[in-house]
Amino acid sequence: MAKLATQLLSFSFFIVLIVLLASRPASSQEVEDETEFNYSPDSGKGPAKWGEINPEWSSCKNGTMQSPIDMLNERVDLVSHLGRLKRNYKPSNATLKNRGHDMMLKWEEGGAGYLDINGTEYVLQQCHWHVPSEHRINGKSFDLEVHMVHESRDGKVAVVGIMYTIGRPDSFLASLKDHLSNATDTYAAETVGIVDPRNIKIGSRKYYRYIGSLTVPPCTENVLWTIVRKVRTVTREQMKLLRVAVHDDSGTNARPEQPINGRLVQLFRPDIGEEN
Repeated sequence: MAKLATQLLSFSFFIVLIVLLASRPASSQEVEDETEFNYSPDSGKGPAKWGEINPEWSSCKNGTMQSPIDMLNERVDLVSHLGRLKRNYKPSNATLKNRGHDMMLKWEEGGAGYLDINGTEYVLQQCHWHVPSEHRINGKSFDLEVHMVHESRDGKVAVVGIMYTIGRPDSFLASLKDHLSNATDTYAAETVGIVDPRNIKIGSRKYYRYIGSLTVPPCTENVLWTIVRKVRTVTREQMKLLRVAVHDDSGTNARPEQPINGRLVQLFRPDIGEEN
């Protein structure tokens, strides 16, 4: 009976998810002008004030499904029915841009393939990095987090997040080293050429799934989040190259943790007895 109750709860969650995503599609359009906001708590333009700076950013203050969150063990529902991530990425031309608040790698119009979630194709548009990580796993923050931002034809947004800790070099960032060095000035854009997103390693079939928001203004909600469970490694030098994009004194471009507000967080494991 307990197993049946859990299955019914998970089914009900996804019915609600489908209704929410269909009724209010998000937009992957993040604010790119760093002069409008920053991460310094004492500047008057920091995360606590985002919702007051612009009426279109009201979700940053009043939203009930905001990101990032902490995937605490006690709020995570362990499931095995979500299915493995169906990534159908392809190499495509890309440009590296210093947006002032982060470094963004943007693939040209048409994207770089797609992620299939429940039959919906979410096209990979761009990825960008946050130092330190925005999401937490059971209370623990990490040194870096990359967000791979996808959008469907009808404007629904899905983001894949991967977290990193200091250790061995990340091969994908290593391939971008020269371009990152050339894009340290605010709003500098560096043509990279063909970039294969399949080289952004995941390394695990386990992932968390929940409904949240963009983590920068306008903090649009109904974003379908997938956070990879495996924490990968990056060197301090690689992290530093990404960190120089943030031109303020806060020492971070990570939004603080947001209230969970009763949201269900699921952890997909293909085999409950398997540890990856």
